[in-house]
Amino acid sequence: MRLKSLVLLVILSVIAGCGITARVEPFMEPGSNFQLNQGESVVILGRKHQASFQTESTLIDCIASNLASGVNSISIHSTKSFEDALFPYFEPSTAPLTTVEFAILLENELVFREIENTGVRYIVWLDGSTDRTDSGGTISCAAGPGGAGCVGLAWWEDDARYDATVWDITTQDSAGTIYVDYTGRSMIPALITPIPLVVRTQNAACTGLSTQLTSFFSQY
Repeated sequence: MRLKSLVLLVILSVIAGCGITARVEPFMEPGSNFQLNQGESVVILGRKHQASFQTESTLIDCIASNLASGVNSISIHSTKSFEDALFPYFEPSTAPLTTVEFAILLENELVFREIENTGVRYIVWLDGSTDRTDSGGTISCAAGPGGAGCVGLAWWEDDARYDATVWDITTQDSAGTIYVDYTGRSMIPALITPIPLVVRTQNAACTGLSTQLTSFFSQY
């Protein structure tokens, strides 16, 4: 009974140390109305470059799914079909790496016309990633005459930091931006049995960005 109480005490103290610190900064450009007319849609694109500098496709899919569902759902254009229609401008070797390069690309008349043909009115351009920023601790496991077990504590911190810029194709300019930064610490305490306590910062970033984007479009 004493061991069980000790295990419970350790787990509760570890849970108290887990959690997410959030920072969300939305900004809407003056005069932007974020209005979608009949037949118009929004596409979610992410920065593409080398594998270590790409915005994760899982985040893009998550945001697209969130925006397309719910009471204030938004018409979402498939990312893949959009990139296929604009080939090769959004391939990893040719895709813009900054918002400045992205703005220059939209000034290309051929690109602009191809985008118009897709029916996309707004492009949500995502830049950022979720990275492991720190880790520590250790867990040791062993087996003996009394059975097997583990003891120790391992932990790690993940930082999900993203910028979302909303581009209005009709004005060829930014309509608004959203900056999010979610930092979370996950832990695995072990007293006989390891118990993972995982904080999913990328999921939190997806929810935060989706909420703000929905707020932008639901005002009109």
